[in-house]
Amino acid sequence: MQTVILAAGKGIRVQPLSLTRPKPLLGFLGKSVLEHNLDQLVGLVKEVILVVGYKGEKIKEFFGRKYKNLKITYVFQKKQIGTGDAAKKALPYIKDKFLLLNGDDFYEKADIKNCLKKLPSILVKKVKNSSSFGQILIKKNIVKGLVEKPKKPVSKMVNTGLYFLDKSVFNFKIKKSERGEYEFTDYLKAFMKKRKLYWKLAKDWFPVPCLWNLLDVNEYLLGKIRKSLKKGKIEKNCRLSGKVIIEKGTLIKSGSYIAGPVYIGKNSIIGPNCFIRGSTSIGENCRIGQAVEIKNSIIGDNSKICHLSYVGDSIIGSNCNLGAGTIVANLRHDKKTVKTMINGKLKDTGRKNFGTILGDNVKTGIGTLIYPGRKIWPGKFTLPGQIVKKDII
Repeated sequence: MQTVILAAGKGIRVQPLSLTRPKPLLGFLGKSVLEHNLDQLVGLVKEVILVVGYKGEKIKEFFGRKYKNLKITYVFQKKQIGTGDAAKKALPYIKDKFLLLNGDDFYEKADIKNCLKKLPSILVKKVKNSSSFGQILIKKNIVKGLVEKPKKPVSKMVNTGLYFLDKSVFNFKIKKSERGEYEFTDYLKAFMKKRKLYWKLAKDWFPVPCLWNLLDVNEYLLGKIRKSLKKGKIEKNCRLSGKVIIEKGTLIKSGSYIAGPVYIGKNSIIGPNCFIRGSTSIGENCRIGQAVEIKNSIIGDNSKICHLSYVGDSIIGSNCNLGAGTIVANLRHDKKTVKTMINGKLKDTGRKNFGTILGDNVKTGIGTLIYPGRKIWPGKFTLPGQIVKKDII
């Protein structure tokens, strides 16, 4: 069995994080999104065909030719002109039936196994608000229609981007969509005129269309921690509650309070007197200084958050340095949902609590104050006492 994973996109809606790495390599709990998905495929398939494009060499360097018991074959999409074009790039390597899935969404093994029970099939998810997704029309166990983000929702069943098909799905000609791309769903629509397409219901699927969705997946994965693992060193007078994972080589200094679920990677130093709150994932080789508070956030590898700082509901890239007294505001005074700029347009995150997104290699001066929903691009810096009222690009 083979799996085709689409991992070629530019990830515009997750900038600034995707400016220095491809979206599928963004991660938490010590693993990238793509690694999490490969873990789910182990034991189900033997070969993965990775369709890469934007910064694809970084994915190839990261994984090489094997991942655990999976053989990896790379196919490059030089121009990112849609999922239909990306998927067809893998056709010369597809033997017969295959799985197809997105490399930047999070899938669970149980759902994948369920989809493999019926050929051809699509994995769908029932959601409360389907307006941001491609919607699925069903009748009994058969898919009757695919509708791409209609103005008025027609179904609560949405397309997860995971399919179990055979290569005959590519026997049709498709045209570019209104947005100028070749859509894989157009292959499916043509396929459905000739054959029945079955559907399977997903229990756990987390798309990552925008930056803040990474926090959703991080919270979900931390919630699945079964037991605490304390491989690092914990000094006296520390308090740990809930499920906490502390990897090898990490030091938790005296006076620190960690309220799980929390993950802390290898060779990091936490404290003294820190407060690390639930749904926080801290990477490797991090330094969290005296009296720092972190809540519901993802901290990238090799980053430092210096003393007397607060970070909440935020994502901090790798190799960042937050100067002493850096404060991230994560709640509006009027308590309305936080909005942020995405691809030149102001977008509602739907979150009342949302802090900041810092790209890799960002440095903040001491006493920096960051407004909710503001972002700082890779390599940029702030001056001492600066108030960040708009994105720094």
